[in-house]
Amino acid sequence: MCNGFLSTTMMVALTAAAVSTPILASITRSPAQAPATAYSVPSLRTPWDEPDLQGIWTDEANTPLQRPATYATQEFFTEAQRIELDSARTALPGKDRRAERGTEIDVTGSYNQVFLSRKRTGARTSLIVDPHDGRLPPLTPQAQKMAAAEREYRLALMQATDTCKIKYPTCSGGKYDPTPSPRRAEPPPRYNTGRMNRHDGPEDGALSDRCLTAGLPEFGNITGSFRQIVQTIGGISIFYDVGQGQGWQRNIVMDGSPHLAANIRQWYGDSRGHWEGNTLVIDVTNFSPKTDYLGSRENLHLIERWTRTGPTSLEYVVTIEDPTVWTQPWTVTQEFTKQSDQENRLYYEPRCIEGNYGHPGLLRGARMEELAFAQGRGPDPATKDSATAIDGFEDDPLR
Repeated sequence: MCNGFLSTTMMVALTAAAVSTPILASITRSPAQAPATAYSVPSLRTPWDEPDLQGIWTDEANTPLQRPATYATQEFFTEAQRIELDSARTALPGKDRRAERGTEIDVTGSYNQVFLSRKRTGARTSLIVDPHDGRLPPLTPQAQKMAAAEREYRLALMQATDTCKIKYPTCSGGKYDPTPSPRRAEPPPRYNTGRMNRHDGPEDGALSDRCLTAGLPEFGNITGSFRQIVQTIGGISIFYDVGQGQGWQRNIVMDGSPHLAANIRQWYGDSRGHWEGNTLVIDVTNFSPKTDYLGSRENLHLIERWTRTGPTSLEYVVTIEDPTVWTQPWTVTQEFTKQSDQENRLYYEPRCIEGNYGHPGLLRGARMEELAFAQGRGPDPATKDSATAIDGFEDDPLR
């Protein structure tokens, strides 16, 4: 779990969560952080005369990556729509919703709403600004084929579970069959990065189970996302505090040198940056084939633009391309707000413990279940859903 920020914002979120009441909360700013009416970009520069992007930043509103079909023709919500959405989303039970008592899916939903919060609805109807419809570009035939193969494989491993029997959303497209699938012994179509209904070895777990964070691009998630930017002469480092302790750091090379050789691959890619006026431009390539962003792996290519737009505001624009996955590049924009340096003066590094403790426990538990079944003391492990659960956001109109 994340040691996190001891800021006003997080204290508000935790206090609300403690009473298990879903809320919509924006991160609180101190008066000193209130937006200025006028701002000159050159007024905030480092001692060595570069634009100053330093600080801890987060997005204070919730915006879906893709535009919901209901708002297909709108780039921005009206104020009335935002109020209505906030009200509807506040009323959602989230992970506190219970399935039929005593059922397996009721137990899998036990990771409750205490650990989650919902931010207020943002102004934009989607993070994606190009294409103009706010939707991801179509997948290439190659990517469609791979996505279908992975989906079919995962559903096969789920077919004998209650999840498919009651036609829960996480089994959408699958069909219930009380007989466990023979595909349970097959390897996945390619290196596994997601959760599957099997724990035969460490790599059957999702990346997050193994404390291997998804990395770039990083647009936040339901438990929050922060980034701390630190600048030095000739170098920039960005530390990400994501989820529940899956923190990680990237270093941006600023010396004008070319990318690493194509055969050298890194988990967070190879980031090469330069300044274009007041904008930090970062070109990111050389991702590992074991990382995955919406199906894109070693061919992922990012062009990021970070621009300080006010005393407490930072604009992030990233163009994403992978010609083996999408038929065209696409662009996302986000607005980040600076968090109080004083309240965050003690900034603890988040640490993921699941890969050290939880994941070995999953493997050990799977072996014990197999042994019990072989001795006639329990159900076939293939009939139990260990891959999916109530995530608390199935009915969110922004999802």
